[in-house]
Amino acid sequence: MARSDMCFEKMIAENLKDTEALGKRLARDAKPGDVIALTGDLGAGKTTLTRYIAAALGIKENITSPTFSIIKEYRGGRMPLYHFDVYRLSDSEEMFELGHEEYFYGEGLTVVEWADLVEDVMPRDCRWVDIEYAGEDKRIYTVGHRCEAPMEQEE
Repeated sequence: MARSDMCFEKMIAENLKDTEALGKRLARDAKPGDVIALTGDLGAGKTTLTRYIAAALGIKENITSPTFSIIKEYRGGRMPLYHFDVYRLSDSEEMFELGHEEYFYGEGLTVVEWADLVEDVMPRDCRWVDIEYAGEDKRIYTVGHRCEAPMEQEE
């Protein structure tokens, strides 16, 4: 996550229980209209983290990657979950064709896998989570959001 205007924290998940705890925290903090942007290599665990977020929201459905459908909607929790996988999009313009703004600014939480591929359409206030593979169940999470610029002092 090489965004210079980001405030972030690193978290090492030694096992799936630690990843579940992060998912619970992200779900607990989420409110309708929030967007979580997931980045990381293929197989890093983006869908696994999304499963834990969904479970913490109270969603009982089996969460699978929407690689071919691009978007899956899940209901039945404290708010809807809109799960995007944008890996197969050719450019961010396709997000407009999908009507992404209805999801991003809707009544639920949106999670976008491969969000770095469509960074130019991601909301400024979204939460970024970069996932690095560090072993079988071990991951390094970098969780961040855009920092507010400090107020200039009047002379």
